[in-house]
Amino acid sequence: MTTSPERRYADRVEEFADRHPFLVDLALVAVLMGSATLGASLTLPGAEPPTQDNTAVVLLSVSCLALLKHRTHPRLVVAVNAVCATVVIGMGYLLTPLLLAPVMASLYWLATLAERRTLRGYGGITMVALMIAAAVSDSMNHVSLLLRTIGPFFWLLLPLAAGTMTRLRRAYLEATQARAEHAERTREEEARLRVTEERMRIARELHDVVAHHMALANAQAGTAEHLALVNPPQTKQILHDLTGTTSSALRELKATLGLLRQTDDEGSAPPEPAPGLARLPELVSSCASAGITVTVATEGEPQPLSPGVDLTAFRIVQEALTNVTKHAATQNAHVRFVYSGTRLLITVTDEGPPTVAVPEPVKGFGVMGMRERAHSVGGELRAGPRPEGGFEVSTALPLQPSVSGEETV
Repeated sequence: MTTSPERRYADRVEEFADRHPFLVDLALVAVLMGSATLGASLTLPGAEPPTQDNTAVVLLSVSCLALLKHRTHPRLVVAVNAVCATVVIGMGYLLTPLLLAPVMASLYWLATLAERRTLRGYGGITMVALMIAAAVSDSMNHVSLLLRTIGPFFWLLLPLAAGTMTRLRRAYLEATQARAEHAERTREEEARLRVTEERMRIARELHDVVAHHMALANAQAGTAEHLALVNPPQTKQILHDLTGTTSSALRELKATLGLLRQTDDEGSAPPEPAPGLARLPELVSSCASAGITVTVATEGEPQPLSPGVDLTAFRIVQEALTNVTKHAATQNAHVRFVYSGTRLLITVTDEGPPTVAVPEPVKGFGVMGMRERAHSVGGELRAGPRPEGGFEVSTALPLQPSVSGEETV
């Protein structure tokens, strides 16, 4: 993007003004002093100039030097300039914009820095004072009273309007910059939140895949070792199932980690579909090879699930059965599905004895991950020991995902 020479020159001037404000103010005061001096020397044709030249020069010098404090004391600067200009005009000097240049500059800077109420007060008093001075001055005796007063009114109104526009433009630019900075911070926060959520999702997937298949592989290997001498055919079958378990673990790990490497290239291979309840028979079969008998019961008319809810339901059942394999002192587990209205109720229980220690719901990442999964689709989850013995995981999931659900413990 190219920049015009005028824009580059203006940028350099603004940069110099920011670095050396006193030098800029001093140069402006010198220009205004020359303007006021020139204005004091003007008279109407045929009129005699006032004789108090030294007094006028002193007053104009004081008013111009006061402008050096306009950044820190804008109200005082306006008051000093208003008094000096009123006295000079009352002395009979011709009222012109050149003579009013210092007071007009002070009003402009006041409008850029002060609030509207302050501007109305100081600006109004200054305008009234100068209009009265112009009305009683004998420098324009042959001019009507209306023309005497309307001139200074519009001349002083000009810097007030220009300063107000400058202040509003400055406020608009500051507000725009603040909104841009806020939007940038919001985008960064949203990006960090999305990254955190994605990390949590991948962590849950990896935990479910690794924990489930490694628990099954450990159980299958232990069973095969126990039956190696007494039942070779069954041992061979278990080892065959162990190969399938590890292969399935590798496939799911590859699919999960493949999401981290997935790009938008047309030649990239499409990701494998997420698992769902359609793979429940495979899950039950793998548990059976580890020595856990799983019975599945369904109540109500099965309804189609959204992909997110289907994945959540499968992972919860998978994690619950994994916990049975690792922690429960039993070989039986029960999974029950109840389709009730717009919700799917899932219960996974085992038949462990009451005296067997069971994991608390707040310990480990398994139950925590199940709860997070249920809550992410607007569902609820409970996990804890049963009074009659064993452990129970129950969850209620909507058939379609929702973000308005609240999790319960």
